[in-house]
Amino acid sequence: MKSFETIRLYLGRQASNPLRYIWEQLWQSLLGWIPTVIGIGLRGVLYRLILRMDGLAAIENGVRLRFASHLRLGRRVYLDQAVYIHACPNGVTIGDDTLVMHGSILHVYNFRGLKQSGIRIGAKSLIGEYNVIRGQGGVTIGNRVYTSPMVQIVAVNHVFDDPRRPFVEQGITAEGIVIEDDVWIGSGAVITDGVHIGQGAVVAGGAVVTQDVEPHTIVGGVPARVIRTITGEKTTGDRTVYHLEG
Repeated sequence: MKSFETIRLYLGRQASNPLRYIWEQLWQSLLGWIPTVIGIGLRGVLYRLILRMDGLAAIENGVRLRFASHLRLGRRVYLDQAVYIHACPNGVTIGDDTLVMHGSILHVYNFRGLKQSGIRIGAKSLIGEYNVIRGQGGVTIGNRVYTSPMVQIVAVNHVFDDPRRPFVEQGITAEGIVIEDDVWIGSGAVITDGVHIGQGAVVAGGAVVTQDVEPHTIVGGVPARVIRTITGEKTTGDRTVYHLEG
């Protein structure tokens, strides 16, 4: 009986129901390992049976998906190798032309029934290598947001007020995180629950952001504080600036 309950708990944290688990795992087992453009092409067509695609998306081999029925990919989305997406309700949405790079984890993991949970990423954004995004409180990321490697965006926090009780018994808070358009977040930065980052802001590498960031402001440090405001003044000196072609 205990073994049955353990299996039921496991299945309940992998897909919306046992039949859906079998269906999603079947297609990932058949197609998820196939490398090169052949595998990308097959997954681009047949993964529509387990998740929602608005258009053509490129999914590399080795990508792991859980609650795939709650995942929506926009046009030309790219999921790199070793990406893990756990879209437990209320799901994960990734906008057109957004890239999720190697080893990143997008994890809603909402088993407390939080209505605000979920991860929403806009268009033409880039989630860097080995990022962790936790969406219990809801994470909204705008358009053209770039995160560097090792960034953590964590919309949940544990309560530990009572010294007589283990923190795991004291519950969580989950206020959510909003990152507006055109934000750049440096390597190793941590964005904590309840933070709102304004449009055009820059978060320096290694910063721990615990308070809201105003638009067009650069912040850094632990905890993060304002370094300067972006005013249009040129700061690159004589250095060569390169742009994407096309």
